[in-house]
Amino acid sequence: MLKPRSPGELERQVMDHLWRAGEPQTVRQVHAAVSVSGALAYNTVMTVLRRLADKGAVRRYHDVRKYRYSPLYGREEMVAGLMVDALGHAAGFADRRAALVNFVEHIGEEDLCALRRALAELDVNCQRREHAGWAAGLSR
Repeated sequence: MLKPRSPGELERQVMDHLWRAGEPQTVRQVHAAVSVSGALAYNTVMTVLRRLADKGAVRRYHDVRKYRYSPLYGREEMVAGLMVDALGHAAGFADRRAALVNFVEHIGEEDLCALRRALAELDVNCQRREHAGWAAGLSR
């Protein structure tokens, strides 16, 4: 699973643009999208894209005389990777269970319901796999 470092605000804006674009983007295209007021330097956007490539969040393609960038992972995969990474860091100095309980206590009701549904779905899938494995053992 992906374990990127937590992105800064500009990195989030760049990733949001790349996810929305749906095709590899040049630095100029990304700069135009995230620097709405024009206050952001082109070189800053280029540096952010290079760092995202170094972190493994985006792929860099060489296209004639310029580079194009596209996300290596979907938004959901990226967020999941960040959450797993944060939990992994918490394990070094705290009880993982306590960290999970604290997380659940701080999320909203809608997110809590989504988490419950996801866990129930995983439980059903796990039970199906166990049953399929058990049934396969009988046919041998």
